[in-house]
Amino acid sequence: MVTVSISLPDELRAFVDERVSSERYSSSSEYVCDLIRRDRVRVHLRKAALEGMRSGESGDMDAAFFERLRSRAVR
Repeated sequence: MVTVSISLPDELRAFVDERVSSERYSSSSEYVCDLIRRDRVRVHLRKAALEGMRSGESGDMDAAFFERLRSRAVR
């Protein structure tokens, strides 16, 4: 594992501290890692959605469609 140091303004540091204490996070590092993981999934979902729109294929965009899209993004 690599250590990364970040600088935060007091206001953001207070927000991070509040999130760590009020949620399931054991440290600010765990909180930041969770944010990065969620952003990575968001980026993959956006990419998959854009690829789908550009493909020209059409189909029903029901709950099953979005579940398949989420599964693809996680991989």
